[in-house]
Amino acid sequence: MPKIDVNKVAEILKKHHIDPAVLRRVVEEMNIAVQPDPGEGEQPPPVKKQYAILVSDPDGRLPEGDFTGWVLQIPESDSPASSRERIAKGAYDYNASKKGRLYPAKTVGEALESVPGRFFRDAELWVKTKTPVVVLRTDNEIPGG
Repeated sequence: MPKIDVNKVAEILKKHHIDPAVLRRVVEEMNIAVQPDPGEGEQPPPVKKQYAILVSDPDGRLPEGDFTGWVLQIPESDSPASSRERIAKGAYDYNASKKGRLYPAKTVGEALESVPGRFFRDAELWVKTKTPVVVLRTDNEIPGG
C-alpha cells in the first residue's frame, strides 16, 4: 500500500473545503498514528556466530583414520571448548520434557540428531547438521604447484 505524507493529505482536504476544525482534528489524529510506538524497532543486534566442527572420535583415533562430526555454531566471543557443555545443557532440558522422558537422548550423537533446536537455543548453540558429516583432513599443500 502506498504511503502518503500527512501534509499532502491536509492539502487535499483543504482543496475540498473541509471544515477547518474537522481538518485540524483529522491532521492531529494522523500525526499521532504515524508516530512510531515506543520500543518498536529497538531490537538488540543479532549475535555474531562462529562455526565449529564437533568430531566424533570415540576410540581416540584423531588424527588417524576417517571420522564423522557435526557442524555447530556458537557465539563468536565464546570458546569452542564450551560446545560440549552446551550440548549437555540442551540434552538435559530435552530429557526433562515430556517427550524427552519417553525418548531420552543418551549420547551426544542422539542429542544432536533428535533434540529439537529450541532446547539448544537457550544454551546459545545452533546445530547446522543433524546427521554427522565426514570430516576431511588436508596437509594444506596444493599438489604440483
